[in-house]
Amino acid sequence: MHISRQEYARRRKALMAQMEPNSIAVLPAAPMRVRNRDVEYQYRQDSDFQYLTGFPEPEAVAVLIPGREHGEYVIFCREKDKERELWDGYRAGQDGAATEYGADDAFPIADVDDILPGLIEGRERVYYAMGANPDFDRRLTNWINVIRSKARLGATPPNEFVALDHLLHDMRLYKSAAEVKVMREAAQISAKAHTRAMQVCRPGSWEYQLEAELQHTFMRHGSRYPAYSSIVAAGRNGCILHYTENNAQIRDGDLVLIDAGCELDCYASDITRTFPANGRFTAEQRAIYDIVLEAQAAAFEVIAPGRNWNEAHEATVRVITSGLVDLGLLQGDVDELIAGEGYKRFYMHRAGHWLGMDVHDVGDYRVGGAWRELEAGMVMTVEPGIYIAPDDETVPRKWRGIGIRIEDDVLVTKAGCDVLSADVIKDPDEIEALMASSHEDAGALA
Repeated sequence: MHISRQEYARRRKALMAQMEPNSIAVLPAAPMRVRNRDVEYQYRQDSDFQYLTGFPEPEAVAVLIPGREHGEYVIFCREKDKERELWDGYRAGQDGAATEYGADDAFPIADVDDILPGLIEGRERVYYAMGANPDFDRRLTNWINVIRSKARLGATPPNEFVALDHLLHDMRLYKSAAEVKVMREAAQISAKAHTRAMQVCRPGSWEYQLEAELQHTFMRHGSRYPAYSSIVAAGRNGCILHYTENNAQIRDGDLVLIDAGCELDCYASDITRTFPANGRFTAEQRAIYDIVLEAQAAAFEVIAPGRNWNEAHEATVRVITSGLVDLGLLQGDVDELIAGEGYKRFYMHRAGHWLGMDVHDVGDYRVGGAWRELEAGMVMTVEPGIYIAPDDETVPRKWRGIGIRIEDDVLVTKAGCDVLSADVIKDPDEIEALMASSHEDAGALA
């Protein structure tokens, strides 16, 4: 486990320090999800719950009560049950929740209806992420109503709900040294997977075969899951931003766009590379590729403490717009095209997003109506792209169906930025050299 018990304890303490006096925070674990009939999806803990507890099991509720005499961190979880553990695996139980995960007090989840209203009663405020878990919303509301029904007997219900996610998500935006370490490792594993895909790709193979290589590499190096559904898009499929069918055959002359990253200890990586299926860029593919690569480099130049969130996006827009004008794919003055968003025909998404426990991680992009100022410890993606629709008859045929995106994971440092995913090559000459050598090796073995 990459995050220590001490760090989880520090996070809880930091959150409770921001809570108003005489308040309580309540967080439910993620529920199990049914895939079909009696088969469930692989369980993945709720990110906020994981961030504060490290507790990996379903059917759990974490409660933080600053100043509580008998311990500020309470957890409700499943009891030890040797018969159920025989079928479903290990359970920490109440003793394990205390000894392994640092709970001050632990109760059976079956007793939550009896015990939790008593913990809430007398507290003025309840910190809770309303709307994130509708089933639990109803349960919490029922507990509050139980307390209200006893008001004549002297019970004091809370008089205010406060958005827990507002405080918690701002904390999650700043990554600790331990978090950066695990995110760097996740990016390094993903880099190996992307490199492997380049090496084994051949015209005639199938997108899902490259996806299998990605998954194989993730798991070989310690990651159990992708952080999101892998995109392996050949040819015109590269112009579909969230293409996940991955069932097309890869043809000679196609570009292959792979957007894939592994998850490690609930932390995501998110990398995109685009390369020629046969190992050689055409002149048109190379021209578009060079613009996207230059746009990403321009974004890196403006990522540093004190710069605002949007500057990286603006840098990519200027390079891409100017490059498309130079190629004749856009006509007009660059500044006017930017002001009028003329580039959006070919570059319709933003240059990146926050990255952390969620792929599209939490954290505000604007504060007080202004773009957020970058600070050391923030992690973001930088992913400019150009996509020329296969049926766009306003451009010459030779450009149609080219979709290129280049994406890296970037840590804001005190001095500027650090590309966590730098291990996977993106220089076009280096890509061609890598693929040529892997083709030669394959030929020698044949």
